[in-house]
Amino acid sequence: MENVLINAFVFLYERELAKLQHEIEQYPDEQLLWQTAGQISNPPGNLCLHLCGNLQNYIGANLGNSGYVRNRPYEFSARGLSRQHLVNEITKTKTAVLSTLKRMTDADLHLQYPEEVLGYAMTTVFFLNHLFGHFGYHLGQINYHRRMIEATRA
Repeated sequence: MENVLINAFVFLYERELAKLQHEIEQYPDEQLLWQTAGQISNPPGNLCLHLCGNLQNYIGANLGNSGYVRNRPYEFSARGLSRQHLVNEITKTKTAVLSTLKRMTDADLHLQYPEEVLGYAMTTVFFLNHLFGHFGYHLGQINYHRRMIEATRA
């Protein structure tokens, strides 16, 4: 029963990153990854970059000392990158997240997270849960966008 929480986080983050890759790969035309629709102002390509930057920064760099330097404005301003570029970012993110988490213990999760990202002190387990919820929110946006685009093309 050692590191039950860490093992759960490894499983969940690995699963959701695989879902992100699957969503990106399901777009019938990679140009659609950069298209907005209706009131959706962030195209899926930017949301993908944002999710990857977020996890590489808050897990890979802050917890794993990966040396990753985040460029948040780029996450939302980049356009027209290839699907393969996005998949490569997901792969780098998966490596950073999983290697960091696998070096941690359940005891580490109860330590204070090294940055007050939300404006207050919190435990690492609290922040990892927050990041997971944020990831799911944007992953759902990407899925909805893809299905909406596919419906308009049918």
